Amino acid sequence: MYHIRQETAQDCMAIKEVNNLAFGRNNESQLIEELRKSRSFIPQLSLVTETDTREIIGHILFSEISIETKNGSIPSLALAPMAVKPSYQKKGVGSALIKEGLKRCKELGYHSVIVLGHPEYYSKFGFIKASTKGIFPPFDVPDEAFMVYELQPNAFKGIQGTVRYPEPFLNV
Repeated sequence: MYHIRQETAQDCMAIKEVNNLAFGRNNESQLIEELRKSRSFIPQLSLVTETDTREIIGHILFSEISIETKNGSIPSLALAPMAVKPSYQKKGVGSALIKEGLKRCKELGYHSVIVLGHPEYYSKFGFIKASTKGIFPPFDVPDEAFMVYELQPNAFKGIQGTVRYPEPFLNV
């Protein structure tokens, strides 16, 4: 059995290990370290999955971003990264992290979440192509992989714009 909780300072090395194992590289763990130092970091939205034996097996991070429109800047969140230790993948750990994370994002009063990821996976949680809502990436990515999730009904009504990621994302 496992449970989801907010990360603590003692979790940093385990979170790094989870991300490095899941992605087979250290780009994502470096992103997390840089985001922790930035104004975009929201401690309540850096979540870990922990087993009954206190092993960290999953991690998800939501960070503040903005959507730049002709009328100004709209706050939003980026879901990135999300990682599960390979030996625990395909067992519902990632799904539980996403569902709990979205719930906490909504509870904190955010209106939307942006993700760049596998459309087949994220669409199961209600993510849809961002372009259908008038939201576009700041760089070239496949249209179907750049997705949004509305935490509040009609979060994108009357909005058209381009996502602006904080500096740490630009170095990944």
